[in-house]
Amino acid sequence: MNHKAVSRRVAVSGVGAVSGLGWGIGPLWEGLRAGRTAIRPFERFDNTAHRTHLAAEAADGDSNGLASDPRWRRLLSLADRFAVFAAAEALAMAGLASLEDSEAGVFFGSSTGGMFESERFFNEFLRGRWRSAKLRDLASQQVNAPGDAVARWFGVSGPVRTISSACSSGALALGAALDAVRSGEVDVAVAGGSDSLCQLTYAGFNALRSVDEGPCRPFRAGREGMSFGEGSAVLVLEPLERVLARGAEPLAEFAGAGSACDAHHMTAPDPSGAGAAAAMEAALLDAGLPAGEVGFVNAHGTGTPLNDAAEWRALQRVFGERAGEIPLTATKALLGHLLGSSGSIEAVATVLCLRHEELHPVPTCSAGAAVDPELPVSLVLDRPLPLPGVKAAVSTSLAFGGSNAALVFSRWKDS
Repeated sequence: MNHKAVSRRVAVSGVGAVSGLGWGIGPLWEGLRAGRTAIRPFERFDNTAHRTHLAAEAADGDSNGLASDPRWRRLLSLADRFAVFAAAEALAMAGLASLEDSEAGVFFGSSTGGMFESERFFNEFLRGRWRSAKLRDLASQQVNAPGDAVARWFGVSGPVRTISSACSSGALALGAALDAVRSGEVDVAVAGGSDSLCQLTYAGFNALRSVDEGPCRPFRAGREGMSFGEGSAVLVLEPLERVLARGAEPLAEFAGAGSACDAHHMTAPDPSGAGAAAAMEAALLDAGLPAGEVGFVNAHGTGTPLNDAAEWRALQRVFGERAGEIPLTATKALLGHLLGSSGSIEAVATVLCLRHEELHPVPTCSAGAAVDPELPVSLVLDRPLPLPGVKAAVSTSLAFGGSNAALVFSRWKDS
């Protein structure tokens, strides 16, 4: 990330989302605020042969008229549709009916693209159903497909970039978008991520014994692994002065981003938390904020024993004695792990918490309800925590291979 002095402050002018809580920001915030988990039995594919049987599936919802376009199901994969919906909602919230007169770019993260459709193609092929196997299902597998779909749908002619770096993809894409807006490369960045459930990742993580048989329990005693989710989230980023000039009110400021790679192991995190801490420190430096200005953390919090322990040690490195006092939430406890899109939807959740000056809770669960005494984080449980006057927040994304990313958002204040 760029740590030099910046010439333009960057505002979040719109957000959009699809998740297991529903299609749109309204259902997302309502569910987050209620601490209602979307992790439940799902039907995206037959999971009877798998070790676990829960995920936060994004059931069919109101597409705000997008489904009436003949391209919706004919040309778009499921992950593409998630992405186009989230982008349309975010642009509408930003008050940008068209991008024709803007220097716009798309910056997206994804880890599976249209893998769900490719699996369907392969299944039909193996069964000899040649006529029902569609080549466009196979072509949709590309991880750049959701971002490209957004660019085509909205006529974006500027840079279109996809970052695929496992679970940090969405956060890294947002960091790239921040740099592009700051530098003047674009005036509008449509930034986020999209992934759908698919058997490849579901089977792979189950084979690693990294999936909890119940809804995941980040930072809890007795936690046994992650839960899967699917969906998309998009943030519209613009120079602050551009947003104010047209009389719009920013949702938040995107203050900084940082990344680091500890290269400790292909799947296990560095137990010291050094890489994750370096990403957070870089993001705070980029934002020009001391750690003491951070009002809460939206943790990566997968619920796996090793990841949560490493993240706790990273928090200790960054926040010192305050690590156990700073309010913390873990959005994955409600939405599951959206893989390449997780950093983007957790960024949206962070912006919403800043906007409403309260931190969304995670549910108390019957199995392992207590916070792990070895990881004494100040986890917000069951009901929202009011945070009047909160200044800034950090959202973390930690991935396989030691790819770490952190984002800093600050509450918009007209001052």
